Amino acid sequence: MLTLDHPVDDFVLPSTDGQEFSLIANAGKNLVIYFYPKDNTPGCTTEGEDFRDNWHAFTEKNCVIVGISRDSIKSHENFKEKMKFPFELLSDVDETVCKLFHVMKMKNMYGKQVRGIERSTFVIDAQGILRKEWRGVKVPGHVREVLDFVNTLQ
Repeated sequence: MLTLDHPVDDFVLPSTDGQEFSLIANAGKNLVIYFYPKDNTPGCTTEGEDFRDNWHAFTEKNCVIVGISRDSIKSHENFKEKMKFPFELLSDVDETVCKLFHVMKMKNMYGKQVRGIERSTFVIDAQGILRKEWRGVKVPGHVREVLDFVNTLQ
């Protein structure tokens, strides 16, 4: 069970940099993981742009940003290139990490119940401890709120 102020289990996912991303490989850095429903959709594009536009402020705080969805690496590569994201996108097609973070939910889409990713963000500190989570994220102002929290980390 994922719990605030407790360590997060390591995971490995394919990344748009052609490598595998793992928590252990990022030890010693603060980490923002944002889960989003789908590449190239309006809310997901805006959220990614907000993280992109604030990327330098995050990196100044020893913070790595990664986005995760169930899209393929190919889809992620195209999305990342099109939007000029300076951070990596991770592909979780089998939902392993989505399940670890409990972000798979039933949602209403055009009047139908569909299973998908609930837009969520998590901050893990340099020691691998989950320090903050936002679930059911509304995009406007969210990245600023995440950055304000990251600024409180030592």
